[in-house]
Amino acid sequence: MMLSSRRGFTLALGLLTVCGLGTARAAGNDRSPDRSVSFGALRAASEEVALKQASDWLKQAGKTDVASTKAFQSIWSNPDRPLLNRIAETLSLGDADAAKLLADANDPTKPAPQTVPAILKDTKRPAFFRANLALAYAKALSNRRIFEESLDTLSSVKPEEVVDPGAYLFHRAVAEHALLRKDEATRSIIRLLDDAVDVPERYKMVAVLMAFDMQSWKEKDLGEIARKMDNIERRLELSRGGPKTQKIQKEVVARLDEIIKQLENECKGECNGGCCPNGGKPGAGKPNSPMRDSMIGRQSGPGNVDPKQMEAIARGWGKLPEKERAQAMQELTRDMPPRYREVIENYFRKLAQQTSEASR
Repeated sequence: MMLSSRRGFTLALGLLTVCGLGTARAAGNDRSPDRSVSFGALRAASEEVALKQASDWLKQAGKTDVASTKAFQSIWSNPDRPLLNRIAETLSLGDADAAKLLADANDPTKPAPQTVPAILKDTKRPAFFRANLALAYAKALSNRRIFEESLDTLSSVKPEEVVDPGAYLFHRAVAEHALLRKDEATRSIIRLLDDAVDVPERYKMVAVLMAFDMQSWKEKDLGEIARKMDNIERRLELSRGGPKTQKIQKEVVARLDEIIKQLENECKGECNGGCCPNGGKPGAGKPNSPMRDSMIGRQSGPGNVDPKQMEAIARGWGKLPEKERAQAMQELTRDMPPRYREVIENYFRKLAQQTSEASR
């Protein structure tokens, strides 16, 4: 049975309280720069208000001919279509630059943008135009996992300026969560659930799931490594293999080195627990010796894997024949949970692609 909107909202707030988000707000930890409103202050524009705003803007844009009028009426003839979609189509109808911007943002074959477009910063344009075009543009980028520019774009406007504040806060939270900005994402989720009115049930439920996910985040564990590797994979898919991506890769390798040293130190005192080769005495094993093939990836526990073996494979991945890559990957991820296994497999697959492209 589908939850009613009221019941779903109550459930969402209850879950967030369990997660600790309600406590954080009560303690005054919400430092969002644009949080100056009270509960229920952000409401989506009504159908009538949005229609009038769109109609007035279109007239100001000079689109009063018969063809434009008919196209506008067609856009607004279906009240079941999302309000933001109809606003975006109206902006495209009245402005060629806006139409091209949104078309490129929605086209997966187009390269990811590097900056916020100048049209969204042009103060000579009406505020209604800039704010709602920014939201539609950011939403399109978010759907393509281009989270950096999506977040930068949303940061250039305020939720009070758009026709759908709930969509603004939701896509902002999605971008912040994907970019591992826990504090910012938490504040956006709190405001989405506390202040936005008439938010779609799916937005609220996804927001709660993101909140739950972030409560399990810990610094310097395998989960953080997996999240960073996922971010590396996403950036490489967007052809962003530059200094920023390389910095994240170095952070991953550095953390793996730390884990290796930690495991080696533990081995010195607890060899019979399975750390030392063949159950030998403390210090008897050679730390730099590769783990036996039969032991690769067979460490027990969720997400456990031999970090040294993983690092060695990553460094020499480009030199391994395809058959050996497949075998190494199978051994490496054998006992890992599906989430970690998927992230690591995708990461090494991207490494193979990079190596192939570099050798051309």
